Amino acid sequence: MTVAQDFAGLKALVTGGASGIGRATAELLAARGAEVAVLDLDPGGVDKPLHAYTADVTDDASVREAVASAAAELGGLDVLVNNAGIGAQGTVEDNDDAQWHTVLDVNVLGVVRTTRAALPHLRASAHAAIVNTCSIAATAGLPQRALYSASKGAVLSLTLAMAADHVREGVRVNCVNPGTVDTPWVGRLLDAAPDPAAERAALEARQPTGRLVTADEVAGAIAYLASPLSGATTGTALAVDGGMQGLRPRPVTR
Repeated sequence: MTVAQDFAGLKALVTGGASGIGRATAELLAARGAEVAVLDLDPGGVDKPLHAYTADVTDDASVREAVASAAAELGGLDVLVNNAGIGAQGTVEDNDDAQWHTVLDVNVLGVVRTTRAALPHLRASAHAAIVNTCSIAATAGLPQRALYSASKGAVLSLTLAMAADHVREGVRVNCVNPGTVDTPWVGRLLDAAPDPAAERAALEARQPTGRLVTADEVAGAIAYLASPLSGATTGTALAVDGGMQGLRPRPVTR
């Protein structure tokens, strides 16, 4: 199958791009013609053709330095994928203030810091696009995810606000809302469960497709939103959740 080259000549930056959804996205954008920079706390293992930069999205100076270096090496920026994020479990009673501050600092302010540093470069592009990695947790009430849901709800609202602020500057802003994705973080959650097989089966069952979403499927949605072929799409949240948000299939009867 021929791979589309709709990103030929474009420069992209992906945060949290060393593994999981971020790595799949960086590799897909590169395969479709983009020059891609990966920002990560630990970009070890990121190989050519990707460009690796160490950055901590909770540190504004670190972000500004990495974004500036990436833009200089690539020769500008056309696409920003704000993917870096961390998870949290528990009800509103279970996480202390310090953990709330940490998760919001990464998941929300991390988007703010990276976008703020990238916008001067994106404004110079004829095909500027920002895609934020949000979550089904922003639009559906999930048990034991109070803090994580709050952070992703903020990302959804931030996406819409950014889209409104920058549409007349030629910068499109969208987000993807994945369901439960088979990533290293979810793998660690499963490993820590009393019965990992039962927990995986429960996570698969709550998605109408009956399986976890793959990182490649989320990457495909991100690429769709970031592509110049989607130039009329902004302020959109694209669900990649196996039907979890919108479908209500009848229970299987025997």
